[in-house]
This record gives sequence, C-alpha cells and structure tokens, in this order.
Amino acid sequence: MKKDIKTPIPAAIVDRVLEEYQIKDLGKATIREIVGIVNDIEEQSGKKFIRMEMGVPGLEPSKVGTEAEIAALKRGVAADYPMLDGVKELKIETSRFVKAFMDLDIDPKGCIPTVGSMQGSYANFLVAGELDPKKDTILFIDPGFPVQKQQLKVLGYKYESFDAYHYRGEKLREKLESYFREGNISTVVYSNPNNPTWICLNEEELQIIGELATKYDVLVFEDLAYFAMDFRKDLSRPFEAPYQASVGKYTDNYVVFLSSSKSFSYAGQRTAVVCVSDKVFNRYYPNLEKRFGLGVYGKVLVGRVLYSLSSGTSHSSQYALAAIFKAASDGKYNFLDEVKVYGERAHEMKELFVKNGFQIVYDRDQEEPLADGFYFTIGYPGCSGGELLERLLYYGISAIALNNTGSELEGLRACVSQTGKERFGELKERLEAFHAHFAYVDVSKC
Repeated sequence: MKKDIKTPIPAAIVDRVLEEYQIKDLGKATIREIVGIVNDIEEQSGKKFIRMEMGVPGLEPSKVGTEAEIAALKRGVAADYPMLDGVKELKIETSRFVKAFMDLDIDPKGCIPTVGSMQGSYANFLVAGELDPKKDTILFIDPGFPVQKQQLKVLGYKYESFDAYHYRGEKLREKLESYFREGNISTVVYSNPNNPTWICLNEEELQIIGELATKYDVLVFEDLAYFAMDFRKDLSRPFEAPYQASVGKYTDNYVVFLSSSKSFSYAGQRTAVVCVSDKVFNRYYPNLEKRFGLGVYGKVLVGRVLYSLSSGTSHSSQYALAAIFKAASDGKYNFLDEVKVYGERAHEMKELFVKNGFQIVYDRDQEEPLADGFYFTIGYPGCSGGELLERLLYYGISAIALNNTGSELEGLRACVSQTGKERFGELKERLEAFHAHFAYVDVSKC
C-alpha cells in the first residue's frame, strides 16, 4: 500500500495484523483465516468492516422452526438420545418435502439428519471412497465449497476438479466423460445454485450428468445448500412445476444434501438432511462389507459412519426442521419469501461495485443473465484475487479469493448476507475511495 494514501482503515493496523498472520498470498488463505484477520483488524481499529468473506445467514431464524423446537424441548426430548437415523416426523416430512419441491420419490428411510451438511458430505465421502478399490478419486465440478476438499484431505482421499465456466451445456458431456472413462471416479460433486459463482446447472446439464453417472456407475453428490434460491423462477409452490432442478430426474445414483442454514435461516442448530436415493441406500457393495462389516450403503452410512461421528443429530432441532418442511409442503409457509432479500441485496451491491471499476467475474449463466442471490464474484483490472483482497482490507471490505474454490479465473467471492441496506451508503463511499486511489495505477507500485 502506498504510504501517502489515507485509507478508511489505518494502514499501520492492517500491516501489523497481516504481518502477524504470516500469510504470503491471501489468495490461498482459508475462509476462517480471513475471518480471523478481519476480526483482529476490527478490534484494533474500532471500525466495522463490510464483511463478505463468510456465508453466514443474516436473517432471523424461521419462527415455524423455533416454535416447534421450543415445544419439543418443553416435552423433554433433550433428555433422550435421538435415533441415529432420525426422528420419524423428520424422515416423513423430508420425503414429502422432496416430492413437493423437487418431484423426487425418496423413501423416508433414506432421509437421514446430520449435523449440518458439512457432516453429511464428510460421512458420504467416507463411504463413497470405499465402494470400489479401483474407484479411488472424487471429482468436483468447480468452482465449489473449499471445505469439501479439505474434508477429503483429512480422509486421505484423492480428488480432481475442473472449472465449469468453460464447459457449459453439451460441452459438459465430453469433459465429464474424459474423467469417467478412466474408471477411477467414484463420485462427482457440485452445488446448485453454485457456491461461489451462483451459476445454476440447467436441466440439459443435469441430464448429461445423470446419464453419464448411470453409464459409468458413478455416484452424484448434489449439494443444495441454497435450495430453490434461483430467484429467476418461482420455485415456492409445493407439488407444482417448476421444481428445484435435480439430477435425481435422470439417474438413480444420487445423494442430495439439504441444509437448514440458508434457505430456512436455521444455521445455528447445525441440522441438515441427507437424502439418499432408494437404489443407493439399499445397494450392496462387497468392498463395504470387507471394510466395515456391513455391505449395504445406507446401513454403513448410518450404523457405522454417522454413529462414529456424532451418534445422532440434535434431537430438538430435528423437530424444528420437520415443522418447517411440513408447513412448506402444506402451502402454509413460503420460505422463499423470507430469503428473497438476498437477491435484492446482490443486485444493488453488484451495481455499486461495477460503478467503481469492478467487473463481475462469472457474469452469465450460459445465455441467461446470472441470477442475483447469496453470492456474486468480483474482479478488478490488473489484480489477482489475493492482491485485490489485500487491497480491500485497507478499505474495510472483506471477501475470499476465487483461487480457493477451484476457479481458474482471478477475483473474489462476495457474500451479501451480512450487509444490510443500511450499510450500502458506507459501502459506496469505501468503493469510491478505493477506485479513486487505484484506477489506472500500476499494481507493481502499490
């Protein structure tokens, strides 16, 4: 940072904190490391950041959920261990919810609560990596959630990835098949809507994934953390099209992850549901029996893996999620009405960035304009993601670099959840100051 530039956050404080963390390239810093850096700068400067680095829900929790959970606690469920595979009400209502909003038929026994989708993905990664000794690699359709790759590093499993930006539509078929035909891919993973770009795989692309998954006997892990939050369509009507798009329409080899955190603003209770297709749940794998003493996917997932990880999911919060799903399926609770504000924020925030010299990195969804949602991506001329992130810290703005998400493009992921409209004026001032200082400036001299 040029010493003669006066920034909203004193440069000496930012310099000192960055020196303490000893991260040479912020483009490689984890989300939690960025959180720590920003927390320290805020504490030392006394100034509040525009925080866009972490996907923390910024809305009040669902009243439907909290009231049901309070009622469950008053009934005394906190005194009892929950069943490993989940309370009956949640299993039934999850199956019904999936039918109402995805038009998929999944037996309640395959709807299993987990301690957030993080545990759901970890547990299923663990099982998927043991299905077949020859299939020892998991494939990510990136950009994606960085922590899922960290989970595989902890497990000691191999993974590969590619950036979907260059392989939309029919191009996706050739790219996927180039991996699948090698015979070492057990599972393909993606989020939809996508974290961090907010692109949405369409029916054509999901059909391609499904057909190839069936052809090559590959599992598909579909992360729907931002369920139905493609606000370009009204996906809020139960048992009516349009539905949340899913690979489950095109293959039986799938597992869906439903999170309570974003679409239902119920993040703090760490409750999610893994929905395993009937075929996968009941399928016998010889290598699973050799490894775990049980050979059926669903039995291994519940009785061996989830039992070892947490011995069940919070009892009372399962009743909260069951009530949310039931009210939504009954047509009494439009959960999307409560979270549409994220799309409204994204629209206005993107305009502020673009007016001040930034570019939207992932700006199209094939031929359609990109949806406004929980995340968007930004870049600035002449800056790598790490350089841009470091610069913005002096202006009280935080995000994460796209490098960590598997993106091949330079820039940042910005989350809108912690920035309400009351702070847009402050964001505008900081961006204007940033652009005034850096427009047309040689990066090497900064």
